[in-house]
Amino acid sequence: MSNLKLGVEVVSAHDLNPKDGHGSCNPCVELHFDGQKFRTTVKENDLNPYWNELFYFNISDPSSLHNLALQAVVYHVNKSARSKTAIGKVQISGTSFVPQSDAVVLYYPLEKNNVFSSAKGELGLKTFLTDDPSLRSSTPLPDTEFFHDYQSENGIPFPNSTSRNRESRPDSTNTFHHLPREQSQHNSSVFTVDEMKSAPQTQARFFSPSSQQPFEFQLKETRPTLGGGQVVGGRVIPGEKPTSTYDLVEKVEYLFVRVVKARDLPSKDITGSLDPYVELRLGNNRARTRHFVKNQNPEWDDVFAFPIERLQSSVLEVLVKDKDVIKDDFVGMVTFNLTDLPRRAPPDSPLAPEWYWMRDEKGGKAKGELMLAAWIGTQADECFPIASHTDSTAGPTGSLLNSQIRSKVYHSPRLWYVRVNVIEAQDIIIADKTRFPEVFVRCQIGTQVFKTKPIQARTMSPLWNEEFMFVAAEPFEEALLLTVFDRVASNKEETIGRVQVPLATVEKRWDNREIDTKWYILDKHGVTEEDKEKKKDKFSSRLHLRICLDGGYHVLDESTHYSSDLRPTAKQLWRPSIGLLELGIRNADGLQPMKTRERKGTCDAYCVAKYGQKWVRTRTVLNNLSPRYNEQYTWEVYDNATVLTVAVFDNSQLEKGGEENKDARIGKVRIRLSTLETGRVYTHTYPLLVLHNSGLKKMGELHLAIRFSSTSLLNTMLIYAKPLLPKLHYLQPLSMMQLEILRNHAVQIVALRLSKMEPPLRKEVVEYMSDVESHLWSMRRSKANFSRLMSVFSGIIAVGRWFSDVCYWKNPLTTVLVHILFVMLVCFPELIVPTIFLYSFLIGMWNYRLRPRHPPHMDTRISRADSVHPDELDEEFDSFPTTRSPELVRMRYDRLRSVAGRIQTVVGDIATQGERLQMLLNWRDPRATAIFLVFCVCTAMVLYVTPFSVLVVVSGFYMMRHPRFRHKMPSATINFFRRLPARTDSML
Repeated sequence: MSNLKLGVEVVSAHDLNPKDGHGSCNPCVELHFDGQKFRTTVKENDLNPYWNELFYFNISDPSSLHNLALQAVVYHVNKSARSKTAIGKVQISGTSFVPQSDAVVLYYPLEKNNVFSSAKGELGLKTFLTDDPSLRSSTPLPDTEFFHDYQSENGIPFPNSTSRNRESRPDSTNTFHHLPREQSQHNSSVFTVDEMKSAPQTQARFFSPSSQQPFEFQLKETRPTLGGGQVVGGRVIPGEKPTSTYDLVEKVEYLFVRVVKARDLPSKDITGSLDPYVELRLGNNRARTRHFVKNQNPEWDDVFAFPIERLQSSVLEVLVKDKDVIKDDFVGMVTFNLTDLPRRAPPDSPLAPEWYWMRDEKGGKAKGELMLAAWIGTQADECFPIASHTDSTAGPTGSLLNSQIRSKVYHSPRLWYVRVNVIEAQDIIIADKTRFPEVFVRCQIGTQVFKTKPIQARTMSPLWNEEFMFVAAEPFEEALLLTVFDRVASNKEETIGRVQVPLATVEKRWDNREIDTKWYILDKHGVTEEDKEKKKDKFSSRLHLRICLDGGYHVLDESTHYSSDLRPTAKQLWRPSIGLLELGIRNADGLQPMKTRERKGTCDAYCVAKYGQKWVRTRTVLNNLSPRYNEQYTWEVYDNATVLTVAVFDNSQLEKGGEENKDARIGKVRIRLSTLETGRVYTHTYPLLVLHNSGLKKMGELHLAIRFSSTSLLNTMLIYAKPLLPKLHYLQPLSMMQLEILRNHAVQIVALRLSKMEPPLRKEVVEYMSDVESHLWSMRRSKANFSRLMSVFSGIIAVGRWFSDVCYWKNPLTTVLVHILFVMLVCFPELIVPTIFLYSFLIGMWNYRLRPRHPPHMDTRISRADSVHPDELDEEFDSFPTTRSPELVRMRYDRLRSVAGRIQTVVGDIATQGERLQMLLNWRDPRATAIFLVFCVCTAMVLYVTPFSVLVVVSGFYMMRHPRFRHKMPSATINFFRRLPARTDSML
């Protein structure tokens, strides 16, 4: 069997015929060759689409290749009518196919599909022959109509023929290959770099036309039955017994057992002692308390929770045992029938524990009593957060009391900016009297260190007047330490004196009022307290400072692109809340194994959510790739231009040497509150996406329920007119460099504080939630940001293309109508501004039906995460400073220089155009300036005698003149402007 294949890369198309009645079309390309048919994705509303999709055809008989032909048909897809219309076709003979090494992209003009159709535009294709045995041909499409099947919720057409055939032919989906296309005009020539020739081809997935993102990476709306009832259309329809608490998660019943204490237990060991603990049994479900050493009256006060749906027995056995080296001895037991246990639901009072006599193994009365309480409740019970759950029992520790698996709520410390103004010093004393000291001051709070410039003190009273900003957290445990140094040599410094200022004594402010300065006496370095008391050493050096705690700022401890809290630090400036945010963390599905335990891949997953100063952590569900949490949390909202962050981690602290392990990232979700409708319940499954060195990977899905409730619609509307940040950010703004440094310090402080809590929220968790690595260089992010910049101007570019078509009379009827509208606006100029606003209103109302129905989520296409080069990923995940080999670093440096060189060229070209405008009047080119001045005088005289409306009409008609009156050569004005000098001649 021959391995010869035909590779066809569909690159792009240009100037296609509009087919949807709005001046655009939804194009896709169908390829037909040797009885096989493939299809590209659909590009919505794009007359100049880019695909860059590669397909491989099997060649059944290579000897008859010259008799075969490749046919590429461009279709317009009408999604509402479920039909397709041919725009044009291209046919390539088999005799024109070349080897892959000689293949180039060629643009073919589109031909008419039939006599009655019209064709316009061109299609870019790259065809080549290859006999690489490692390449597999793409999966062919079924020979049926394209639009027989639709995804019901998302409107996504599947390449399968019908819904009844989808399950019978699961492999008949459209499959193609992506190639990295650095020379793509769609991205920009700025980021044209030489990629490695061995770039692997990754199999792509079917993309939705609406989002241009793989279907598996999109949000999917669900309609679960929550605690409050069924969710329909974003509203919770109450059931038979609606509950106001925990109505965003499923109502799950638990058997709660609270083991309080025991008394008068018998001795079991030879020494007469007892090491008691309690074991709970419910069929195969077991749990146990910690044991006490030599204690016959132990007190545990532990709570256990058993999910009712997982119980395998109707009898609860509570056993008291004596821990021994070989075999644990039986002490006594208490049994309960589940049907006899009471049910409890808040706000009922907690169930009071009782004393129970214990029975021995034969059913007789045993010595000792056990105090406990058992009842059936839900996750609304106040014991639920402190209970040890049986779905967390199968860990390697074997104990439910491990603090690492319980759910907790954390509050990050309140952060302040510390402003330190080092003004001057007086009476500096040094040991060497023959030289003038070179003095500088080092300011330090914890790990934050800043230094002033060294000043040569000829009068022994140096003056600096430099200001520094620090971050400090309440309660202020660390003091401000200022040390005065004398630089004796380039590598030697001597301490002159120091002063320590407790931050608790520093004045606080929340406005821009001036703070009084103070003089601080320096303590001489090396002088003991005993010498100070005896006054043997006289030292009168002092330091002039201005110190304050600025509470009028918002101390940012998250990414600079988003924040979950915009309030100032000082409580005196806080505004009342505008609403309430409720989050229900339901469950996760399809998590990837993160570790191996008992020769099986497993995961110990927990979720962390952050909004404002409140962090929440769900319990850890062990040995489960589809954990169920059903936990609900609430936050007060003070500004809806904030972001909620939810992330999933794998708990690595339960293994041996767990303190040295880092909790692995599983995925993250960010939701901006301003994109949520008030009062609506959003129930979606969010894909957990993580970018690894090997590429983008979906780690599972997270099921969330979110609701934003507004206390006052008027207050929510008025918040849009208020400043985003506190007042001091505008009265005394901080530089971008300062903000970045202070943000990093704030993250480290929050991470340190939260890591000291029990259970600790580890440093890697806080850093991942705060995006501490977002400021590091990434080729992928640079390309993505440039693509975002180009998409911002896409509307202006589209208007420019439309106006160019009008000027060149591409559609004579449209051009005539534009002429009429243009004359009307010139004759009635007072209608220009109202017309613009009226059109804006109409466009906005028209787009209302197309408004987003789902919260925004991570977009792999915008992030360029689905087509990033492996070497760029390795560079992105490299440590700082780098740990790679010098050869690899040299290659990346050369690539960076290539990218920076193109950016440098573009910036230089823009600067050149601006400098040419300046050169018109500064006589750099005397002849050009003279010509321009004469033109200005003549133009001024004409404008004085010519009505302005006539001038505008003539200019507009000249710009929209018919192509027969146009010349292909540039105009005299453009020639004149291009001949003007710029400052490039003066650059080295």
